[in-house]
Amino acid sequence: MWERILTILRKEFRSVFRDPRMRMVIIGVPIIQTMIFGYAVTLDVRHVQLVITDHDGTPASRALVARFTGSAYFDAVAHTDNDETARRWIDAARASAILQINAGYQENLRAGRTTPVQLIVDGSDSNTARFVVNYGTQIAAAANAAVLLEQTQRRAGRPVSLGTVDLQPRAWFNADLESRNYFVPGIIALLVMLIGLMLTSMAIVREKEAGTIEQIMVTPIRPVEFILGKCAPFVAIGFLNTALVSVVGLFWFQIPLRGSFGLLLLGTALFLLSTLGIGLFISTVSQTQQQAMMTTFFFFFPAMLFSGFIFPISNMPEVIQWLSLLDPLRYILVIIRSVFLKGAGMEVLWPQFAALLGLGVVVMTFAVSRFHKTL
Repeated sequence: MWERILTILRKEFRSVFRDPRMRMVIIGVPIIQTMIFGYAVTLDVRHVQLVITDHDGTPASRALVARFTGSAYFDAVAHTDNDETARRWIDAARASAILQINAGYQENLRAGRTTPVQLIVDGSDSNTARFVVNYGTQIAAAANAAVLLEQTQRRAGRPVSLGTVDLQPRAWFNADLESRNYFVPGIIALLVMLIGLMLTSMAIVREKEAGTIEQIMVTPIRPVEFILGKCAPFVAIGFLNTALVSVVGLFWFQIPLRGSFGLLLLGTALFLLSTLGIGLFISTVSQTQQQAMMTTFFFFFPAMLFSGFIFPISNMPEVIQWLSLLDPLRYILVIIRSVFLKGAGMEVLWPQFAALLGLGVVVMTFAVSRFHKTL
């Protein structure tokens, strides 16, 4: 039995690493993708391009403008007195917001009257617009508090001390609130799934196209032995990708690893059980490598969206939340992020490990039975 498995294993390793382009996919792509995701994928909203429309032109209005442009969130890209010109900046996507201060701003403040200030935000990107509105509200609230204090002191004729609430927020596990620390560990799961699905889904199809599947059918090798020999190289590649991305995250992006790397590898092994099972099933229902590739991407993108990699699962419709329970990517993301950022152990993560084990056994059993029927 083991001799037959080793024969298939050696054959599969040679076929995978014989092609230089495939070696690039296995080794180079994970590193390149990690660098791209680490720098490009972020939810941090800073340096919002802001157009200033100041119709008042007084020291008070300029002080408000300075509060916006002096923060780390807004950069003034234009000053104009024409509202239509300001709107054209938004239409041309050269700015994301307009700060409009009406005439009489300073006069109204000195008279103790409420004076409106408008922040017009490009809402085509709802996520960015939500952050911009929150930032603008915070800056306006701080400016309002300063105006109230100044008016109180002027009426009293002396400096007045007002009690304030000093909120001191503290973020656990990701103190600087860097979205990079959240996304880079998740790239491990995405790459392991994508590369595992691609390689495994084409494993049997490649034999069909090469005409060697008939030769395998007449050999004494059993379906289970054939699948073990086919899957073992991809398991090794999955562990290699996990190690490569972890090294890049730790030493290049300074992502903390607070938990056990062994626990991370155990989670990867259970995740590979599901991933390779799905890939084998795709391989049995596909007749060409092109069909296998298209089916792989048809499965991968919904799995990524349902997993919570970018969007919280709790914000999704209830039907989608139930469907996400069948997504192995959902569970491995919790494991990887908890191991990296929280240092969590098996006593906390055992539900995710149990779910991966259950899904993996079911999917792999179905794939093996399907392969047996195909033969």
